[in-house]
Amino acid sequence: MTTTPDPDVRTDTAYAEMDALGVGALWRHLGGLFPSEPPARAIPYHWDYRRLRPYMLHFADSLSIEEAQRRVLMLLNPGMRDTSATVTGLYAGIQIILPGEQAQAHRHSSNAFRYIIEGAGAYTTVSGERVHMSPGDLLLTPGWRWHDHYHEGEGPMMWLDGLDFPLVNSLDTAFFELYSDAAQKASVPDDLSSLQFIHGRLNPSWIGDRGPSSPIGKYPWTETARAFEAIADHATGSEVDGISLEYTNPWNGGPVMPTMACRVQRLVPGFHGVARRHTAATILHVVRGEGMTVVNGEEFHWHEKDVLAVPSWASYRHLNDSRTEDAVLFSYSNEPVVKALGLYREELL
Repeated sequence: MTTTPDPDVRTDTAYAEMDALGVGALWRHLGGLFPSEPPARAIPYHWDYRRLRPYMLHFADSLSIEEAQRRVLMLLNPGMRDTSATVTGLYAGIQIILPGEQAQAHRHSSNAFRYIIEGAGAYTTVSGERVHMSPGDLLLTPGWRWHDHYHEGEGPMMWLDGLDFPLVNSLDTAFFELYSDAAQKASVPDDLSSLQFIHGRLNPSWIGDRGPSSPIGKYPWTETARAFEAIADHATGSEVDGISLEYTNPWNGGPVMPTMACRVQRLVPGFHGVARRHTAATILHVVRGEGMTVVNGEEFHWHEKDVLAVPSWASYRHLNDSRTEDAVLFSYSNEPVVKALGLYREELL
């Protein structure tokens, strides 16, 4: 008598055998591979600077710069700890350096910037140019440029580090290298790139290297403040972002780096923004003021120097309930990458 094989047993065996061959059945994965909308890996999250600062100071006293190389608190999204990311493709950290300390020179494939939070008297050297730091300044370190930091002032110096290494690492394209010495020697006048490009649309025509990142080493807060003051009350700005200004690459008018767009926005007293969502993951830093951002219906009350993660496709709106004081937010996103791939989508809600 012939016994007919159990079809379920044969099917299970087939799946196991295919798995051993590095083969999968598409029909078993369609829902995960082609979701109806972006999956929520990163979650909205708020980091309170007032709670983080004591830890910064503790490790500044207990951990030498030589031991740490970079003394940084990483802002890790609870949904993306496995990639050390703050939102998809982007990282944020808060770094501290004390008077007399030298942070070892190195370079890496990832693009990076520093947004200065507090302190005075420090500088970073990028490709031989010493770029001095003041609160509110945006300093760029494009990928594979040598850079190191030195503090010759008084008191702690702290800044927000922004990098795209979660994206670079996901593409298996990361490289890292230490410089032969602890610090670079200055090879050009201090803050040269900012001095050459600070004149709006009048760019130096003799510079031939026009790469994908902005040639400006520092976008000083003094110029940002002048821009906001010049605009003053002559523009209502965006119904979503208020009076929003983008830091741009003077060569092409685009983002400062091919993977990160940086903006700064002024929310006037009483501003209640319209809700929006888009496919660019965003990190916000509070430059000054107090307010609230509602992300996916959750209220995040922020104060000066706080950091907030807004994931891709999360709905959000900003509010400034002060009757007299502006709120100013600095932000960066992976918008250039998303747009370059033709994947940017935006909706007002």
